[in-house]
Amino acid sequence: MFFVYILASKRNGTLYVGHTDELGERILQHKQKAYAGFSSKYDCNKLVWFETHETRESAFQRERQLKKWNRAWKIRRIEADNPNWMDLYDRLTEYGVYHSDRYYDPKKL
Repeated sequence: MFFVYILASKRNGTLYVGHTDELGERILQHKQKAYAGFSSKYDCNKLVWFETHETRESAFQRERQLKKWNRAWKIRRIEADNPNWMDLYDRLTEYGVYHSDRYYDPKKL
């Protein structure tokens, strides 16, 4: 399973879009500032939105699509699923995102 995700520095703060096949591990790297770069520089470490994909290619294409979106569209996408801008990192396993037979359901937040 592959993931596209949005990180934020805070509610309505700086946003970062990425994709990965190991969501929990990748978000932990962002939180620990394991790599110098945009998310580290702007303190984007709160997982505020993500979606699942069956292939790396579809996740990559979706990431490229989201990166072209303007800020208002990204904020509307986040708030549609996560209106309180909760950090979803601690809830990843609770919603079964690591199980290939289950997909993320934003309505369960």
